[in-house]
Amino acid sequence: MKLDMTSPIVKAIYQRYEENRRNAHRPHLGGSQIGNTCARALWYQFRWTYTEKYEGRILRLFETGEREELRVIQNLRAAGCTVWDRDPATGQQFRYTAVGGHFALSLDGVVEGLPESSKVHTLEVKTMSEKYFKVLCNLGVEKAKPIYYAQCQIGMHLSGLDRCLFISVNKNTDEIYAERLKIDHAFAESLIEKARKIILTERPPLGISNDPAWFECKFCPYHSICHGDGAAELNCRTCAFSTAETEGWSCARHKKALDEIDQRSGCGDHIYNPALVKLPVHDSGEDWIDYINEDGEIVRNKGREFFTC
Repeated sequence: MKLDMTSPIVKAIYQRYEENRRNAHRPHLGGSQIGNTCARALWYQFRWTYTEKYEGRILRLFETGEREELRVIQNLRAAGCTVWDRDPATGQQFRYTAVGGHFALSLDGVVEGLPESSKVHTLEVKTMSEKYFKVLCNLGVEKAKPIYYAQCQIGMHLSGLDRCLFISVNKNTDEIYAERLKIDHAFAESLIEKARKIILTERPPLGISNDPAWFECKFCPYHSICHGDGAAELNCRTCAFSTAETEGWSCARHKKALDEIDQRSGCGDHIYNPALVKLPVHDSGEDWIDYINEDGEIVRNKGREFFTC
């Protein structure tokens, strides 16, 4: 019996993916994203302004990509390579941090024994549709997928290795593309400096475009917050009292350090960082901020609420 997309069992499968999804907010700015050309989008991401929603089918697709990583590692081992998918010192995935832990990246693995090189390489594995796979084969990862190239550079730089093996699998044909990359320390350091500026600034940097119809903006998950009247989520990172310190987060209102649990839950004294409110500031006090709306009225933000004074 053929099952279609309306089948109850298909719906049940997808629903479980949605129910089992972990909190999507990463505690750090990811090295896998730092190559994004819009620093403003990265700031919104780091500040936990919006949780992107995915249907179960897409979450299952993400899982397929993760499983392909394991398969490629098995392929490399079968071909005679030595692959470490865990750090022998910790038993966990290879993970590196910078900017006081606010910036982090994990490797898919470390590989040695390639037929074309005796060097030890970091390993990054991706899957792509045939359309993008063909572009990759023609142009190479640096030009075809700059965001992946940036990730590879950060991985080499933070791990102390000077070569990376980038592998991509064509989702349509199962073809494998492999490219060896060399470290570019100056480029990697510029990416870390980019991350530092995004992390430590209280206001979002300039975006890639002021035009909401710009093609890169149209498909950005932060479009409504950046270009429209979308409200940011309520948590410590969107609050005017919180600050990303050189290490950790702090709350000026309660004069304490904020652990990850604090940051995710927030508190009843939350008031928005004014940079996340699309109204001009009129006045402020110890625990409130007043804005002027389009009708000239004073709107106060206090204790998670907005109300007209």
